[in-house]
Amino acid sequence: MNSPLQHRPATAADLGDVVGFPQNVDELFFCYPKAIWPLNVGQLAAAMAERRESTVVESAGKVAGFANFYQWQHGEFCALGNLMVAPWARSQGVAQFLVETMETIARDRYKAPLMKVSCFNANAGGLLLYTRMGYRTVGIVERRAPDGSRVALVQLEKPL
Repeated sequence: MNSPLQHRPATAADLGDVVGFPQNVDELFFCYPKAIWPLNVGQLAAAMAERRESTVVESAGKVAGFANFYQWQHGEFCALGNLMVAPWARSQGVAQFLVETMETIARDRYKAPLMKVSCFNANAGGLLLYTRMGYRTVGIVERRAPDGSRVALVQLEKPL
């Protein structure tokens, strides 16, 4: 990547870009299981309103990634959610940079000694990223995919 990545708090002006990141029903399910395809600004704004630390990564002045915390317990843990990367920015280190950024926010602002993430079994890219970054599986729970089929939600944790 020829331009350095930067992060900042997400704003309402970013939502129009971010809703275009999931390319199909499966990708949307991976990053925001409660959302209804196609993702729209209203759904994403609602998620931002009930979550904390919605953050974007920029590359060359364009929004390249988005994430937030869907659970947070000061001094205990933060749980990463809504992680998505723009199609044009994939395989360029954006997701890793974003996870590292969120880990720093969890440690510095929430005094969290632990980061939790959940990743569906079919999301090979996510599972490989998290394990490469030191996350360890702590549980697997059954969920339902949009088509009603059974899927495994892999729960991972990493000490910060």
